Amino acid sequence: MSIYVDADACPVKAEVEKVGTRHGLRMFIVSNGGLRPSQNPLVETVIVPDGPDVADMWIAERAGPGDVVITGDIPLAARCVESGAQVLKHNGEALTAANIGNVLATRDLMADLRAADPFRQGGGKGFTKADRSRFLDALERAVRAAAR
Repeated sequence: MSIYVDADACPVKAEVEKVGTRHGLRMFIVSNGGLRPSQNPLVETVIVPDGPDVADMWIAERAGPGDVVITGDIPLAARCVESGAQVLKHNGEALTAANIGNVLATRDLMADLRAADPFRQGGGKGFTKADRSRFLDALERAVRAAAR
């Protein structure tokens, strides 16, 4: 069992390392660069070449049953769910075979709405302490479920 983190703009890398270390799991922190490597021997920092979705492809090619993937990228999440991995968003929301279709459809709808209104400003909600706490709890549950 391994934990894969889509690390570009990931606000919970430290939390992943904390939970992964407690369970003695191998963790892969995957990005295009710009990250300080962890000194933790269980953490492998993977720097992929620049390019669209290169980090996503690296993770999707490796994640499978028994693994946990942390990402906010919905198409990557769909590929990982399909391969049998457990997937969590940064706020602790689990993406599963039961909900990934709706999440993908909502993502596509929101992209269309943003494209239709170029003057629309703002984005999503900020990342809160409650999100961080929810994520820690969800990751702990996902790791235990994957171990079964």
